[in-house]
Amino acid sequence: MEIILRATAVYFLLFAVTRGVGKRELSEMTAFELILIVTMGDLIQQGVTEEDMSVTGAVLAVGTLTFWIVVIAYLTFRFKRLRPPLEGLPVVILRDGRPLLDIMRVERLTVEELEEAARGHGIADLETVDLAVLEPDGKFSFLADIDQDDTAASEKHTT
Repeated sequence: MEIILRATAVYFLLFAVTRGVGKRELSEMTAFELILIVTMGDLIQQGVTEEDMSVTGAVLAVGTLTFWIVVIAYLTFRFKRLRPPLEGLPVVILRDGRPLLDIMRVERLTVEELEEAARGHGIADLETVDLAVLEPDGKFSFLADIDQDDTAASEKHTT
């Protein structure tokens, strides 16, 4: 029973840590940060199973973490109100071609990182973007007014 309680405590600790680290950092981990995550897994295992080196202890710990993953996934699927606190919300970081610097500062995101992400989506100039969103998973979405693009393209062809 103690392993189940320890695994539950570690699950919620990890949940809080991943929420606190931020969206952008989780999607863009360096090789060193990946090594730290693997090391963290070993430290967690020692804390959860304590001196128990048995297969039963390992199964209980993994089973408990899996249980919480499934419970949280079900709750976010079943109850829409729980999605924002459990999964996060998308954040608008650019509107009408202008970066929202205060919001970007909160998300620990630089204009250079935003420009890099835009280039990755085939966007050369941020001023052509109506809306840029940092999604809960750390990825970027760029939205442009299709009608304006079509109008601009047709004006170029007619002149």
